[in-house]
Amino acid sequence: MKKVLIAYVSVKGHTLKIAEYMAEGVRISGNEPVLKKISEIKSVEDLKGYDGYLFGCPTYHRDMTQNFKTFLFMVKDANLEGKAGGAFGSYTHSGDAPKIIFDTLEHVFKMKVVNLGSLNIKEADIDKPEYIKSCHDYVKSLATIL
Repeated sequence: MKKVLIAYVSVKGHTLKIAEYMAEGVRISGNEPVLKKISEIKSVEDLKGYDGYLFGCPTYHRDMTQNFKTFLFMVKDANLEGKAGGAFGSYTHSGDAPKIIFDTLEHVFKMKVVNLGSLNIKEADIDKPEYIKSCHDYVKSLATIL
């Protein structure tokens, strides 16, 4: 059984819902999810011991939140090269943050990212069955890397 950290920031609770659906998908895939707000991760040491990483952030003003940017600078020092990774988030109109995070995982951190790109779900659609399934499918793709 592999351990997957699902680290997220959620302002209105929408990205948290996606993170919870991702955690369900990790369990379905036979692995162990660890769900944490980024504010709970205080140091590089808190990022160690995981086989995979899913990072979630909503999009605000076509960008990720400032605290998530700061979090990524800490993640860079964790040396996650070669680890499995993916990015997700919620949005109302643009959905840019998960793509930026995904590109950072792939090109800056040199992680083995899922072949589906980033997962962006419009806030109004999060609880629809097809989008819950898309969260589970996203994790299946991550599980193939684990």
